[in-house]
Amino acid sequence: MNKLRLGTRLFLSHLLVMLVGLGTFALIAKYSSPRFFVLHLEQLESRGFFTVRSARTYLVEGFQQAWNRSTLWSVVVGVTAAGGLSYWISRRIMQPLHQMEVVTQKLAKGNLQERMPKSEIPELNQLRLSFNRMASSLEGVEQKRRELISDMTHELRTPLTVMRGYLEELADGTIDASPEIYQRLVRETRRLERLANDLQELSKAEAGYLPIHLQKVDLYPLLVSLVERFRDQLLEDGPVIQLDCANDLPLVCADRDRAEQILVNLLGNAIRYTPHGSITLRAQSKSRFLWVAVEDTGIGIAAEDLPFVFERFWRSERSRDRYSGGTGIGLAITRRLVELQGGQIQVESERDRGSIFSFSLPLA
Repeated sequence: MNKLRLGTRLFLSHLLVMLVGLGTFALIAKYSSPRFFVLHLEQLESRGFFTVRSARTYLVEGFQQAWNRSTLWSVVVGVTAAGGLSYWISRRIMQPLHQMEVVTQKLAKGNLQERMPKSEIPELNQLRLSFNRMASSLEGVEQKRRELISDMTHELRTPLTVMRGYLEELADGTIDASPEIYQRLVRETRRLERLANDLQELSKAEAGYLPIHLQKVDLYPLLVSLVERFRDQLLEDGPVIQLDCANDLPLVCADRDRAEQILVNLLGNAIRYTPHGSITLRAQSKSRFLWVAVEDTGIGIAAEDLPFVFERFWRSERSRDRYSGGTGIGLAITRRLVELQGGQIQVESERDRGSIFSFSLPLA
């Protein structure tokens, strides 16, 4: 019984229910109908319509024979009709399950575009929706995996090509070894190291393995220290960095180290893409969150590029970002760090007018 298919189980269950119903009906009728028939004859005799005592036995036997024949034909016809109906219903129920089996086999072979068709059965239709959502999620994961491999290949190829070129020229004697050449090799090696570290941190962040220690944090001292730290690193002809917020900011529920990492990433990007002008760090509470914004007057981001800002390896100015040492993963890490602390991050930007990156942290 345990090896029977679901369609066979459905068919047998319907047939068994029908047999039990017909059997119960036949047994009860077989023993109760003659008694009721005799009782009905006695009632007729008591009313003086006629006397059938001498023929009562023959009448009861005839009634039983007629009842047995009609019961037999009823069972035969009922079993046949119920069997056919049960078979049809089980086929209707099993059809979407068979389709799901075919779709899962295609998904297992890598055809992630397959989807389950709509079913007339509400429960199976709900299962179809869940299955299709799972298939869409798998397709998205596979697409991101392919994009990640492609982007990683692209990012690794440039420093490796540069290093190989210098090493081949040094080996052939085409160029002479000099501190400048070694510094270039060191710079490309450090880029590979940063890329490996960023990829490791991004994978941990997306998997939820990064430790987040939530506590009550006063962000104002952190904002002040970061502004002073970055101000010391700016050249005289570079942008001006300033802080614009009240000194009595409400406490937030956050991880101080991760909040500092978020701000360092955003301020670093602002400095990288703001050769002149100003960078303003703002903070204010709205509803149940504290919103922190990094506003710059730099090169900005085109409107068509805004939906991809927080995607890994995305860059609007690839050559400029590579020259400045970015890996294209910082904003993806930043978004995940904000989400792990229960906040949101968003961006507003206009080409050649600057950008505003703002994120929220829940109030303590």
